Amino acid sequence: MQQSPGGRPRNPRTLLLAEVAQATQRLADAGVPSPRFDAEELAAHVHGVKRGQLHTVPDADFDARYWEAVARREAREPLQHITGRAFFRYLELHVGPGVFVPRPETESVVGWAIDAVRAMDVVEPLIVDLCTGSGAIALALAQEVPRSTVHAVELSDQALKYARQNVEGSRVHLHQGDALTALPELDGQVDLVVSNPPYIPLTEWEYVAPEARDHDPELALFSGEDGLDTIRGIERTAHRLLRPGGLVVIEHADTQGGQVPWIFTEERGWADAADHPDLNNRPRFATARRATP
Repeated sequence: MQQSPGGRPRNPRTLLLAEVAQATQRLADAGVPSPRFDAEELAAHVHGVKRGQLHTVPDADFDARYWEAVARREAREPLQHITGRAFFRYLELHVGPGVFVPRPETESVVGWAIDAVRAMDVVEPLIVDLCTGSGAIALALAQEVPRSTVHAVELSDQALKYARQNVEGSRVHLHQGDALTALPELDGQVDLVVSNPPYIPLTEWEYVAPEARDHDPELALFSGEDGLDTIRGIERTAHRLLRPGGLVVIEHADTQGGQVPWIFTEERGWADAADHPDLNNRPRFATARRATP
């Protein structure tokens, strides 16, 4: 083992960890919300190891491309675009420019949906995911509700490219189309409709984090002056698709808590409309049940 100038043994695997520490500071100075995690994740990606194995990378194997990746993240390019992958519940997904990167808060939406479907007295539940993007929600439901049939709808050509990679070999049926007119052949048969639609008001553009505003597709972010245009359309689609007693689960912004359940009114054929919190106890998604005639 090499000796330090003071005669103590020198750890031959310290360079990468030292560079990660420097990268963490650079990312923090750039306003990146999770600088240490991102610095470690980039190091793991560049060096082909897991984050917990960074200390095993010898100094001689340090790859200078790490600093190229750090510079991209410093410029607020999404971490997932640099690594080409995103993690969602038990999934690892292909993502990149042109597709919405799934967020941790959506895992709460899916968790509720999974519990609700499992509680149904239905042997083989029929599920529709509208505005599927990368396919994250649809894949999670197909994986965690093994006897379900899941249809996923996406309009964007670019997003579909990633969704097709992600659903390949799964039981998800992927469709290109508008969420507001999708799947008329399933009208009145669906047990659960779930969606993470665009819901940011156009007036909020300047306040959106640069990772989303500058890199996520606008089609997946913005929806009218109050952000609720697409949700209003999905309310009509969900009512058309669902069987009586079927459920809709729809994500919204935490600032829209209380507004979305009022879209799913008794006059429109809904019952039990309610808001639900995410893991940070912020209103994150609304649910409703199609009323029985």
